[in-house]
Amino acid sequence: MNDNITIRSETALLEVQPHRNGNNKLSGLNPPHGGILTELLADPERRVQLRVESPAWPSWDLTARQLCDLELLLSGGFSPLQGFMSQSDFESVCSSMRLRNGLLWPMPVTLDVTDEMSKKLKPGAILALRDPEGVMLAALHVQELWQPDRLAEAEAVFGTTSKSHPGVSYLLDQVNPWYVSGIVEGMQLPHHYDFCQLRLTPAQIRAEFLQLGWQRIVAFQTRNPMHRAHFELTLRAAKQLGANVLLHPSVGMTKAGDVDHYTRVRCYQALLPHYPRGIAKLALLPLAVRMGGPREALWHAIIRKNYGCDHFIVGRGHAGPGNDSDGNPFYGPYDAQALLQKYQLELCVEMVPFKMMMYLEDRDCYEAEDEIVAGDQVANVSGTQLRCLLNRGKSIPSWFTFSEIAAELRRTYKPRSEQGFTVFLTGLSGAGKSTIANVLLAKFLELGGRPVTLLDGDIVRKHLSSELGFSKEHRDINIRRIGFVASEITKNGGIAICAPIAPYNSVRKEVRAMVEPGGGFVLVHVATPLEICEQRDRKGLYAKARAGLVQQFTGISDPYEIPADAEVILDTTGITADEAADKILAYLVQEGFVSGCELHETTAYSGAVAEHSSD
Repeated sequence: MNDNITIRSETALLEVQPHRNGNNKLSGLNPPHGGILTELLADPERRVQLRVESPAWPSWDLTARQLCDLELLLSGGFSPLQGFMSQSDFESVCSSMRLRNGLLWPMPVTLDVTDEMSKKLKPGAILALRDPEGVMLAALHVQELWQPDRLAEAEAVFGTTSKSHPGVSYLLDQVNPWYVSGIVEGMQLPHHYDFCQLRLTPAQIRAEFLQLGWQRIVAFQTRNPMHRAHFELTLRAAKQLGANVLLHPSVGMTKAGDVDHYTRVRCYQALLPHYPRGIAKLALLPLAVRMGGPREALWHAIIRKNYGCDHFIVGRGHAGPGNDSDGNPFYGPYDAQALLQKYQLELCVEMVPFKMMMYLEDRDCYEAEDEIVAGDQVANVSGTQLRCLLNRGKSIPSWFTFSEIAAELRRTYKPRSEQGFTVFLTGLSGAGKSTIANVLLAKFLELGGRPVTLLDGDIVRKHLSSELGFSKEHRDINIRRIGFVASEITKNGGIAICAPIAPYNSVRKEVRAMVEPGGGFVLVHVATPLEICEQRDRKGLYAKARAGLVQQFTGISDPYEIPADAEVILDTTGITADEAADKILAYLVQEGFVSGCELHETTAYSGAVAEHSSD
């Protein structure tokens, strides 16, 4: 790690004494990691003093990840940490999965800030940490500032520097260049308006466990809705261990594409009554997951230890991000189980292996994968198949999930014919995007049933991005604005038609990621060749670009990155705009976003379907 530009205060850690919960052995429950539940909320009198002094301090608005980390610091979920890690702790964690005092801890917990903010700080200063609305949540007593080697951090923590790993991508592309360490004094926990009764701190959950008489607790971590197999797994684990179950889903930042936490929590609530009375409890964990595989599984176990649990269920590929760009998994399927098993005696949290539960049609029951015998008829519904059933509005088998869970999923995931969607046309100037977009607009309005909005590149430039130029930075900002508006239209059941040039792959992918959680996203590459676009040149822009009068012009002095992920590719050289629009409609019908019976059976449309089907 780069320590040549570290700024350090040797006395900063001695200046503050955070509040701690001194009850380090709650009767019958697993003690917190390190022996003491470290709650960092200051006493009421101290909070008044901090509030009075705070106007003189610099302020930092926490990112979504930092907000999650701060909440777990303040509540004791990250015990024994007293604040954001020092450089020596950070480097020790990266290299050996231990704090500098030797205590097991596998994941860095750091506060990253911008160059601009780093210039306002020095060791011994106090930084006000605020939520996005400006509410002060904590005071950070600055100990050190340093610039880490983030590539080395990625390799150490995630075992790769590939940006196809979401944890690495976030670290290299979104984390700010300076890390700030120091003790935290909390003013208040972040405020949540949803599921408040389920957002319990470690101390609150421990108190409830004692009140209920629970002494042996197995925790189950999930980022997805729970179906019958998960239910059978947790119920079996409880019976075999003589334990109670804490369903403890992560509801902070999760993996892109995950079911939103509102839907998931409603599913968990609907599942609870199916457990025998008094066996299971549901609580929410405000954790920003890193998808760090084995290290993260160990981290999850430490956090659950702080909540009073002594067993932790670890599944196949726990906390893994899937495959790399070559299709190979980042981590082995049982690496997470092996790592936790290695340290379970030291940690005092027993690893419970997640055994895949399989439904046997002939016996109408679930059995563990290793208990299936020859001749058993196994049925399964994959995640892809489930999404297909939801998209097509088809019934979900009752053996796969409880009817209450299916109903909750259907409330969020309407059939595609009832969802909003975005058609995003990209291509060179003069390719035909705007004309095709206008034809689509007319056809959708003719169909009716959903509101339709056209976000043409020139129109957006005039009304939404008039202050922007044509540098790559400004072009990306413009496309992100289009993507945001399109995502809002889509998630509210409308149709957004976007027709910018959008020459860069990275920002197009950002837009897709913004839109897809709320509905459909169809990328259309209008792949009309450059020479045809120049021949059309209705605005004379290509001529000016060739003459050097227009700078940063896509296709001439600035690149156009051809999309490899387009759902529809059109070359308008030999087809009309109506024919091009019909090809897009054919794809939408094929994918279920538009019903074929809704459309007028015109000759042009019927021909387009036939042509599309034969490709």
